[in-house]
Amino acid sequence: MKVERLYNIIRELHVTEKTTRIGRDSNQYGFKVAPDASKSEVKKAVEKLFSVDVLKVTTVNYHAKAKLRRRASNGRIRVHKGHTKSWKKAYVRIKDGQSIDVTELE
Repeated sequence: MKVERLYNIIRELHVTEKTTRIGRDSNQYGFKVAPDASKSEVKKAVEKLFSVDVLKVTTVNYHAKAKLRRRASNGRIRVHKGHTKSWKKAYVRIKDGQSIDVTELE
């Protein structure tokens, strides 16, 4: 696998309350990944980029949601239709005793 593809697969670290909790409890990390990335590609990318041993990868697809945006202009309220972006998240569990330095990612 080419280095460019590795950096394309792992988009960014996804930090939320949930990912922080599961990272502390079960040594997992959450990443935003490319929508066309498979679990095996995510595993290879994390192992090569962070020099850790990956035990399990779980992926979740988030589909776009319809949104209405209201804007007031000239005394009128106008409604614009749109949607959020669809994206894919991967939960990666690594071996006990290993860790990913999240400070170097940001």
